[in-house]
Amino acid sequence: MSESPSSSAAKPGTVHLVGAGPGDPDLLTLRAARLIGGAKLIVHDGLVDPAILALAHPAAKLVSVAKSRARHTMKQEAINALLVAEALAGHDVVRLKGGDPFVFGRGGEEAEACREAGVPVEIVPGITAATGASAAAQIPLTHRDSASIVSFVAGQCKGLTEQDWSGLAGKGRTLVIYMGVATSEAISEKLMADGLAPDVPVAVIENASRPEMRVLRGPLAGLPSLVETHRVKSPALIVIGDVTAEPEQELRKIAREVAK
Repeated sequence: MSESPSSSAAKPGTVHLVGAGPGDPDLLTLRAARLIGGAKLIVHDGLVDPAILALAHPAAKLVSVAKSRARHTMKQEAINALLVAEALAGHDVVRLKGGDPFVFGRGGEEAEACREAGVPVEIVPGITAATGASAAAQIPLTHRDSASIVSFVAGQCKGLTEQDWSGLAGKGRTLVIYMGVATSEAISEKLMADGLAPDVPVAVIENASRPEMRVLRGPLAGLPSLVETHRVKSPALIVIGDVTAEPEQELRKIAREVAK
């Protein structure tokens, strides 16, 4: 008996949107590590650490869709199409993304494209850059004495100067800026124009959780100079607020309060 067309059609594979975390392979979830190790096809971002890609099976096919400010290996629409095409051909796909797929990772767009095509999707969360970088640098995003509100914003987006960031930074608040290295001057000017004091402490965390990690500190007004002088490169995160003050500064501040 011949098979009906529906029974002979290939069953779609599953697209796993997997968060690779901030860089250190030890910070992967168990689910992420298992999927990477068992995958036959991995479509990965450029900022995924080589040590994480090394966990893949030697026979696995690795496809880089690296993006940078100046150059895109593959446009987002083409990435969506690639994921859908591979899945519809019956292949399971691990789509490996730095940090968490749903925090500035365009995971939502890729999940929508898959669902619209009838492709099953699984989301595997990862440690997002904000929490991974702050933990590695021992900077608490919240602190009972300093901050009870945290905001995440993208520093590399259309219409940056027109966006309203008022109220996102200041006393009792921490502002975390993703993808802000290339626009650090505009970010500094924008926040000060919105009323933030020029001496608000800032930390730039480069290569968080990796052996070459650097933590650079300074005032908000000096953010562009900090980035330029130290030649900061992505992946890097900018954290703004009192939580970024160095311990010595905090001790001096406490001493002044006690002396009053």
